[in-house]
Amino acid sequence: LRMYAERKGLPLRRVSVTLDHDKAGDDSGTRDRIVRTITLEGDLTAEQRARLLQIAGKCPTDRLLAQPLVLACRLTD
Repeated sequence: LRMYAERKGLPLRRVSVTLDHDKAGDDSGTRDRIVRTITLEGDLTAEQRARLLQIAGKCPTDRLLAQPLVLACRLTD
């Protein structure tokens, strides 16, 4: 978000993110749910804030966590 804001000349001073994890039930059973809360500091318009939220949803970490993943575990010698 900071890189995007700098490139676009947005007055973003600070970004902080908190994550909350819980279990959410749906038709396919219980799944893990992560709720991300983003705090943007700076003199931003509503449109700029909305665009930064869109950009946050396109970051590599968001993309990784939003799709099925294979988790492997191995021991080292």
